[in-house]
Amino acid sequence: MILEVALLQIKPGEGHRFEQAFPQAEKVLVQAKGRPSHELRRCIETPDRYLLLVRWETLEAHTEGFRGSPLFQQWRAVIGPFFDGAPVVEHYEELRGGAAA
Repeated sequence: MILEVALLQIKPGEGHRFEQAFPQAEKVLVQAKGRPSHELRRCIETPDRYLLLVRWETLEAHTEGFRGSPLFQQWRAVIGPFFDGAPVVEHYEELRGGAAA
């Protein structure tokens, strides 16, 4: 399982409108193959910043499957206009056998 971590900086004052539009983008995202779950969180200290966490079965499910599909264009058409710059996107893999805290 891969975790996509995307920091979304939204144009100042547009957070409420972004949140209203997100359910429409979510309807597109849930159609993506290999995407078992996702969540969106708003930053407390910086209200125009959001954290999008998307779980993907494989890295390719995101980078080739979703990003290479018409769904990605639909997704960006809905929420892209709210972005204040390009999102910062990184992928994380689950580590197994780590030391217990």
